[in-house]
Amino acid sequence: MILSHEHKFIFFKTKKTASTSVELALGALCGPDDIITPLTGADEARRTSSRGAQNWRLHSWWRSPRAMKRGWFKRSAKDFGFYNHMKASEVRARIDPEVWRTYFKFAFERNPWDREVSLFFYRYRQGDRPDFANFIHKDKRALINNFEVYTIDGTVAVDFVGRFETLEQDLKIALEHVGLSPAGALPDAKTMFRPDNVPYRDYYDEETRMIVANWYAREINLFGYEF
Repeated sequence: MILSHEHKFIFFKTKKTASTSVELALGALCGPDDIITPLTGADEARRTSSRGAQNWRLHSWWRSPRAMKRGWFKRSAKDFGFYNHMKASEVRARIDPEVWRTYFKFAFERNPWDREVSLFFYRYRQGDRPDFANFIHKDKRALINNFEVYTIDGTVAVDFVGRFETLEQDLKIALEHVGLSPAGALPDAKTMFRPDNVPYRDYYDEETRMIVANWYAREINLFGYEF
């Protein structure tokens, strides 16, 4: 998640939408007072031409109810204030109402059936990989919630939701709203885990297709995605 006071925008980071690549690109445009939430160690190392995580701590970790519930030695960025994949409702609660009202807010979404295949290969990027049907039926990590990242109480809370399918074009549109343009091509991040020669539809049977359709019915209805 990035909140740029310098350029007056808020980028909400959804999962499996090339959001890390977008965040790396946006970091190169940020100023010293902007909020940039931490990435994983490997992704932080990719910030060679952009600012690293900064200004994301609002308070000490012991002020977080989450930290106390999870134990003294299990702290994460969520315990300090701003964090990766933060929901719109949480961001709104932590910032000045005028900033929320006036800054340009945007996020990205992706065809849920395609996104789920991408998630599958990322979850099992190391070690043994089950078949896709077992992942859908049995892995509790299979269900992700991008919808609440850019909505509040079921209503879209951002000014623009671009699509993964037209990522660079839509990022350009978003940046033009704040008087910016992309600083070159998007960096690659997390793109090496999935075979690129197999269509996502080939991973599904009728049952798993319907499970994903039910899980993500809100996104599918909102954006008109089809299998």
